[in-house]
Amino acid sequence: MVVSGDDALALRLAAELHSLYRQRVTLLTPDAGLAPEPRPGALRVVECETPDSGALRGAGVERADALALVHEDDETNIRAAMAARRLNPRLRLVIRLYNRKLGQYLADLLDQAAQVAGVGPADAQSLTVVLSDADTAAPALAATAAAGTSKIVQADGLLLRAAERPPPAPGESAEPGLCTLALLSSTTTDPAGAEGTDASGVQGPRLLPDDEEVAAASGRGAIVLETVSPTGPTGPPRRLSAAALPVGELFSRRVRWSLAGFALAVTALAVTAWITQDTHPLNAAYITLLDLFAINEPAVDGPTDRQVLQLLAGLAGLLLLPVMVAAVLEALGSFRSATTLRRPPRGLDDHVVLLGLGKVGTRVLARLRELGIPVVCVEEDPEARGIALARGLRVPVVLGDVTQDGVLEAARIHRAHALLALTSSDTTNLEAALCARTVSPRLRVALRLYDDEFATAVYRTLRAAHPDALTRSRSVTSLAAPAFAGAMMGRQILGAIPVERRVLVFAAFDVAELPRFEGRTIQEATRPGAWRVLALDTAEPHDRRPDLSAGHPEGEGGHTSGLLFDLHPGYVLRHDDRMVLATTRQGLADLLSTRSGSGSDPAARRPAAR
Repeated sequence: MVVSGDDALALRLAAELHSLYRQRVTLLTPDAGLAPEPRPGALRVVECETPDSGALRGAGVERADALALVHEDDETNIRAAMAARRLNPRLRLVIRLYNRKLGQYLADLLDQAAQVAGVGPADAQSLTVVLSDADTAAPALAATAAAGTSKIVQADGLLLRAAERPPPAPGESAEPGLCTLALLSSTTTDPAGAEGTDASGVQGPRLLPDDEEVAAASGRGAIVLETVSPTGPTGPPRRLSAAALPVGELFSRRVRWSLAGFALAVTALAVTAWITQDTHPLNAAYITLLDLFAINEPAVDGPTDRQVLQLLAGLAGLLLLPVMVAAVLEALGSFRSATTLRRPPRGLDDHVVLLGLGKVGTRVLARLRELGIPVVCVEEDPEARGIALARGLRVPVVLGDVTQDGVLEAARIHRAHALLALTSSDTTNLEAALCARTVSPRLRVALRLYDDEFATAVYRTLRAAHPDALTRSRSVTSLAAPAFAGAMMGRQILGAIPVERRVLVFAAFDVAELPRFEGRTIQEATRPGAWRVLALDTAEPHDRRPDLSAGHPEGEGGHTSGLLFDLHPGYVLRHDDRMVLATTRQGLADLLSTRSGSGSDPAARRPAAR
């Protein structure tokens, strides 16, 4: 395996491939000093500025099974991917791209190039995988800030909803769920405890426990799968165009009340004219409007009531003129400000303060707005990637350095529901969390932290200082690395759910890929602590969707999802069954290592369908 990258994701991915999947790994990086020490013999580090053809040849791409290109710059990854495809047409490519549409076009192009070079059409279609670390981590980060103890993850058409439940009170039984995914650390509610990083493992989280262990656990919270249902892909967030601006954005409340008052006054004058002058209602309204705009003949010889009504209508017209001018100016100002950043409104409360609008922050912002959650963003760089999205979604943005006084206060942090600190700097995220906690001690805080030891220290300190407030730390590279590693082994991960500082991953396997599962029951196929069978695809093999995306609504398109989650433990797995598994990282590595022998031809060990 060859991994080429210039940030923390490359290091995590190389370490995961070596330690979990037991693969020989070559790491291409601009700074070899960032690579982990000590380096085992199976992990080779090569220092190179750019992954050009010469560097790829030196890393052994011509003989490699897979190559991961995880540089932060999309253009660098694209250039290297095209060079690698020329060097080795059968090479499995895993490319990190932020631009999803470009990634789809690139995958089709590289697969077509492999097919032209002699690779079979069926094999070529699975040789290129384009992933985004921001897309992989965004659902978990958004759910952490939005729901706190609830985790909602959308993964290739699957909606996985998990709930973190506190330990049951003495004498009470735990609420039933579809299954228990994990038992949380016994120190989760202890200010001196860590978030799943105890070296002994006794107090750490227990992933995928069996029923006996769940029944015997006391004083420990749990993550329970409440509902799992298929869903279709979510569309992009709805943008607010100038034509769809609401009236409240165009005119202030005073102008709206003034216009409403004038409408009532004109209606009253028209009704009076209709009654006193014995004329048609439409004619009375027309005459009143002519008097209002001062374009009617003076009623010098008319009756007294007609003269009085004309004077009142003329007076109303004089008063209406400045109101109309104010309304026009306000409307022009509203349309002009529709392309500028909004400021947080004064009455805003119960919102999420999102710190950082980089790649990850932009994806999390889109996910929060899809969920209908009010957001206020804080960003130092006015040219940041997510500024355009925030402007299009009409999301309030505070421009400024979060470490400066008054920036968080401008984001209404004292009335916020949660703080989500997603900058690339651990210290900046920590400083923002500490500043926010001084303003609002019970504020829910979710931090993006890379270093596990630093995250443990932060968690313990914040728990000790604020035991009643919810604190969570998440690592984007930890959430994304399983998806990239699984793709390099020929498997796309469906999704991931964070459990403290660890991760549960979800993948789909055909029983034909794992012969030892064939003929076994669901209960026999499950290994506690490693993997668990969650669902079966009951659709006919020819009607299955390779990416497990939801089918069309019934009666439209002729396809409905065949996923079944309420499984009988005695069901016997057949050769043509496809199953959805929840696994630990080590469990996934064991499954993939038994499915394929190391050093074999990558085309031969690639699954026929995912």
